[in-house]
Formats: sequence, C-alpha cells, structure tokens
Amino acid sequence: MANNPVQEGQATPQENKMGTMPVGRLLATMGLPMALSMLVQALYNVVDSYFVSQLSEEALTAVSLAFPMQNFMIAVASGTAVGVNALLSRSLGCKDLPEAQRSAHNGLFLSLLGTALFLLFGLFFSRAFFETQTAIAAIVDGGEQYLRIVTVFSFGIFFEIMLERLLQSTGRTIYSMISQMVGAITNIILDPIMIFGLLGFPMMGVAGAAAATVIGQILAMLVALYFNLRKNVELPLSLKRMRPNGRTLLTILGVGLPSILMMSIGSVMTYGMNQILLAFTSTAAAVFGVYFKLQSFIFMPVFGLNNAMVPIIAYNYGARKTDRIRKTMILSMIAASCLMVVGFTLFQTIPHVFMNIFEASEEMLSIGVTALRTISYSFIFAGVCIIAGSVFQALGNGVYSLIVSVARQLVVLLPVAYLFSLTGQLDKVWLAFPIAEIVSVCISLALLRRIFQKKIAPLMAQKQA
Repeated sequence: MANNPVQEGQATPQENKMGTMPVGRLLATMGLPMALSMLVQALYNVVDSYFVSQLSEEALTAVSLAFPMQNFMIAVASGTAVGVNALLSRSLGCKDLPEAQRSAHNGLFLSLLGTALFLLFGLFFSRAFFETQTAIAAIVDGGEQYLRIVTVFSFGIFFEIMLERLLQSTGRTIYSMISQMVGAITNIILDPIMIFGLLGFPMMGVAGAAAATVIGQILAMLVALYFNLRKNVELPLSLKRMRPNGRTLLTILGVGLPSILMMSIGSVMTYGMNQILLAFTSTAAAVFGVYFKLQSFIFMPVFGLNNAMVPIIAYNYGARKTDRIRKTMILSMIAASCLMVVGFTLFQTIPHVFMNIFEASEEMLSIGVTALRTISYSFIFAGVCIIAGSVFQALGNGVYSLIVSVARQLVVLLPVAYLFSLTGQLDKVWLAFPIAEIVSVCISLALLRRIFQKKIAPLMAQKQA
C-alpha cells in the first residue's frame, strides 16, 4: 500500500476514534451496541422456532433441517463482509480514503452476486435439499416452503449485512445496532401474525415464519442504507461507483473466502450431524436444531464483541499501533470467556427450562437436557477460539481461521460423533463437541503465537529502532 495515499490538495483525514480512544472504552462503546443487537437477533431466532414448534414437531424439524443451507447463505454474506471490513478499516488506518471507498463499493457488488446465486438455488433445488435428508413428507413439504422463501429473497440479508459492516468499519456501531434491532423486532412481531393468520392475514404455517424473516431482513437493509447515505461520511455510496476492481476484489476475497469457507464448514458439520442424529430419531435432530437456537443467546453477544474488535485491530494494524492491538485482543478474550462461563452455568443448571420453551415432548426433553449439559462444556474454551479466529482475519490471515475451523468441525467433531454413534448410545454423540473445542483452542493459541511473531513483533521492533 502506498506510503502517502492522500493526493495533493486533498484534506488530510482526521484520526478516527479507533486510533485514539482508550481501548477499554472503545471496545465498550462499539461492542455493547453490537452485543445488544445480537441478543435481539438471538431472541428472534428463538421466537421463530418457538412459534413453529406450536405447529408440530415435524415443523420444528423442518426448520432445523433447513438451517445448514440458511447458515451457508449467511456465511457467504458475512464472510464477504469480513473481507470488506478488514480492508476498509486497514485503509482508514493508513488514511487511504480512495481504497476504503473502493472496498465498500466492491463489497456491495459481491453482495449482488451472492444474492443471484441463492436466488437460483431457491428456485430449483430447495426440495432436493430436503429429500437428501429425510423421506417424511410433512418435513420435506414444510422445509421446502421455508427454504425457498428465505433464499429467493436473500437480497435482504446480503445487503443488510454488508451495509451494517460498512457502518461498523467506521465506528458507527450505534446505527448498525438500530438497523439490526428494527429487523429483529419486525420479525418477532410478524411471526405469530403470519404463522397463525392473525389480524386478517392468512394462516401460512412454516412459510409464514420464512416470510416474517425476509420482511425483517429487507426492512433492516433499508434502515442500514439510510444510515450509510446520511451518516457514513467517509464512504459516500453511489451506484455508478459499484464497478468491480480486480485488485480490490482479490484483496477482499483473500480474507473473505477463508472466512466464507470457515463459516460454511458449520453448514457441512450441521448437515452431517443431522444425518448421524436422524439414524437415532428425528427428535434428536429437532433437539440439535433447538440447541443452535439456544446457544445463540450465548454466542451472539460474543460475536457482537467480535464485530467490534475486528475493525479496531485492523485499523490499528494499518496505523502501526501495536500496543492497542494487544490490549484489544486481551480485553476481548477476557470478556468473551466471561460470557461463555455464564452460558455454561445456565446450560448446566436449567436445561429443562430451555427445552420446555419449545413444547418439548417427554422424549425431546430427555434427549435435550443431556445434550445441552454435555455440549455446554465446549463453551469454556470457545470464547478464546472465537476471538483468536477474528484476530487472524483482522490481520489479513483468514487462512488460519479456516485451519482451526476445519480441524474442529470436520477433522475432529464429525468423525468423533460418528464413532460414538456406532455404540448405539445417543448420549455419547454429544461428547464430540467439547472434545473438538479442546483441540480447537490448542491450535488457535499456537497459530496466534505464530501470527504475532510474523506480523506484530516486526512492527514493535521498528518502533523501538
């Protein structure tokens, strides 16, 4: 990157708060709004499944089996946004406004491509996706309706995520929080209305849950667009500037593709786990889906903290402020670990309360209580792994995050879960989660040490010279 990217006659950009505000205060002011908005996101995920569970266990299972593809869609949107976020924040740290603006517009272009991809999938492959998992007609029919709607109208989630990340990259997390909360609250309100046909609406069942979801996403997208146009002065958006730039796209994808692959691995893992669990009973797959909804209450605030941390580290890496990078990482790990301990405690003490939210049958309750308690042991290690993975991305080395994710979910978790399933004891399958997380934290710490030696230590040496 050029040493002096500000052109002659162009005003020198003022120092962003990410390079000047005390790190603890900065993390709090950026992270708390994101954590709050993520909690609302988690709430609407649970509310969504709660109302669907009122229809039938088959309807709940259908939504659970749709999760891998829905997660893949979010992985593509979020992973692309991670690449944009890292480049944009780094460019702002270097005072390279033209490159920052190019990265924003190229990110929007990539969001358009992602939307087209999932539109085609939704139109032609939704039913086939469910038929590979189960032959139960009620699950296939409900799942097809749900998945087709959320994929065909995926433009809402793609542009919502990208526009919110543009706000986060410049430190305007309060506006990102508002847009996320508007979408989530809209979804929560519309869920019972569209699922059960209240206030004159037709009863849509599972399709109503999908419709409420996409309407919330589209509204959040519009709110985020408004805030970008009116408040994000460093990044003036224009349709004319949404032209692809090869160098910028390659830089974005260099970080974004490993992030997409890393998050997509979660879809592969979920799909594989569903196949293992369906061999026992469809109720086990429903429990697994419920677990993902419940654990979002614990993980979403950590991801909110994560989203605040990435631009801070990327900005200060661009600005060569190594002390701020270290402080940000350490404080983030402490905060994330504290949140995960809270989650572990809740899952250990009141799992039956969580399961009963979803009208759990005796079989579902029995399976679910054991599952939640066993899986939650992985929470103890997960906070460090999540923060380490985002440090890798912020420093432009998303491949390390990919290595950790592949090791945890494909090399360890799925094979161990399958081997335990051969015993014929479902309770043992859940042990694969804490085992995989222990392996993950060991690899994460080793790679974290390596990236600091390669990228941060040289900057510290230059500073001392």
